[in-house]
Amino acid sequence: MEDTKQQSGFKIVVEGDGAERREHRRHDMAHQEIVIDRWDGARRAGQPFGQIVDLSAGGVRIRTEQTNVRPDQQVRVRIELPDYAGICPFIDSTAKEVQPKREWVGWMAVARVMKIDERNVDVAGRLVDMDEMDRGMLGLYLSTQPLAA
Repeated sequence: MEDTKQQSGFKIVVEGDGAERREHRRHDMAHQEIVIDRWDGARRAGQPFGQIVDLSAGGVRIRTEQTNVRPDQQVRVRIELPDYAGICPFIDSTAKEVQPKREWVGWMAVARVMKIDERNVDVAGRLVDMDEMDRGMLGLYLSTQPLAA
């Protein structure tokens, strides 16, 4: 028998034996030192927000020195990922033909903020306005990356 629960905004399925299965698998990205930007859409510019610790097709966890972030806050972010194994992480469907692209700009709904040390916090949240094509491509892209614990 399966039971579904919500944890910090993420859907988790609890199997009969007590094992948890998340909606999206988390992948360890800390070793790549990828920076995520806090995006200002009006200026079309970003300011460094933090470094990606782990990423899934549904959410992201970053480590940042910006300790003023709170749960239930929405933050506009820009994620740029390198091509990997010949796979581009996102697509541009605004052109006549679908084109690969490396960046995504959208909203992160902050679900959890955890203090790591005196200067850093981990901020975890859902990527809420990603379209299904980008989510699918990101899932394919991440399938080539190591899983997070």
